[in-house]
Amino acid sequence: MSQTCRIELDGKSHEFPLVEGTERERAIDISTLRDRTGYITLDDGYGNTGSCTSSITYIDGDKGILRYRGIPIEQLAEHGTFVETAWLVIWGRLPTADELQRFRTRLTTNEMLHESLRSHFEGFPPNAHPMAILSAMINAMSCYEPEMMEIEDERTLERAAARIISKVRTIAAASYKMSIGQPLMYPRPDFSYCKNFLHMMFSVPYNDYDPDPEINRALSLFLILHADHEQNCSTSTVRMVASSGANMFASCAAGVCALWGPLHGGANVAVVEMLEFIRQSGMSVADYVKRVKAKDSKLRLMGFGHRVYRNFDPRSKILKAAADKMLAKLNIQDPLLEIAGELEDVALNDPYFIERKLYPNVDFYSGIIMRAMGIPLNMFTVMFAMGRMPGWIANWKEIHDNPKARLQRPRQIYTGENIHDYVPLSQR
Repeated sequence: MSQTCRIELDGKSHEFPLVEGTERERAIDISTLRDRTGYITLDDGYGNTGSCTSSITYIDGDKGILRYRGIPIEQLAEHGTFVETAWLVIWGRLPTADELQRFRTRLTTNEMLHESLRSHFEGFPPNAHPMAILSAMINAMSCYEPEMMEIEDERTLERAAARIISKVRTIAAASYKMSIGQPLMYPRPDFSYCKNFLHMMFSVPYNDYDPDPEINRALSLFLILHADHEQNCSTSTVRMVASSGANMFASCAAGVCALWGPLHGGANVAVVEMLEFIRQSGMSVADYVKRVKAKDSKLRLMGFGHRVYRNFDPRSKILKAAADKMLAKLNIQDPLLEIAGELEDVALNDPYFIERKLYPNVDFYSGIIMRAMGIPLNMFTVMFAMGRMPGWIANWKEIHDNPKARLQRPRQIYTGENIHDYVPLSQR
């Protein structure tokens, strides 16, 4: 017998079904609430509202659990590659050897940009933000491949997904090259996904960049750990746009715009800016932490705590190990990275932060890794978008494949003026 929840409103009792997920997450299905009672629920920021059911990602913030399609993130980080993880996230299972090879081939085949599309970069000013370029170019990309606008079957979806995932790194690297006045580098078909991106970022015509394997591995980990993260701001945006029937390119471009916000994808930028502030101010890490804890302080400890996790962000543990290994292997000397290490030690041993469960999150370590790789600050969020692309595509696919999908249209509680008459201009 199905369970229900009884709600009393205006002296009347109404029963609504309870919904339980595969991990025993429970919800009250209020989809008929307004029709039956005239009421809606108000949940500013959607902190207690489930916007959908999804089979892609599971998070338990209290226990520090993150799984893609049921597989723990720790196992994917240890054994998987980004390309393999992308397939898993989009299609719901690990690929066979033939499927993985076919997808890799599609990524290689689609790594080039149409030459006319390459000329679009010249239309942006040199100081244009790479996220603006990325969003615009993803939309422009669809104009050159109109056959990808309509997803007819799984094979069409695979081709479209490969185009976006492959070309997003080419666009990202090209936007960086344009910003520094260097020629755009063509991708190399003999390079892996991550190595190819690093090549396009840092090679010049007279000198090929050959990244250390530790850098290549750290980048792969970064992308794997960012591949999806449930219904965050940008993913919810992709689903909202997709619900209108918009194509995959437009929906993912909208996701880029949502990710651009400093409260979402820009958090790892804020970490480096905080470290730079500490360095330039000349204050000690202990003094900075003391000022953060002061009641009237406007200073914040960036990269600590998470809206979902009330425990260690499982991604942060993996990135911390990767950062430690990479920095030791490359013998990188960077004052900001030294400050980050001190800050981590102080915060992890301070009762103030322990009691509030303000543990280092993925943004803290991803900012460190990006800086150590030589990725410029304005490219941090672009890197995030590259990693998140499989998750956006998977969520777009869930909307597209759902025959019962509806146009998403939240309600509101109006708090404006009551009705009053129009006043002619001469009487105002």
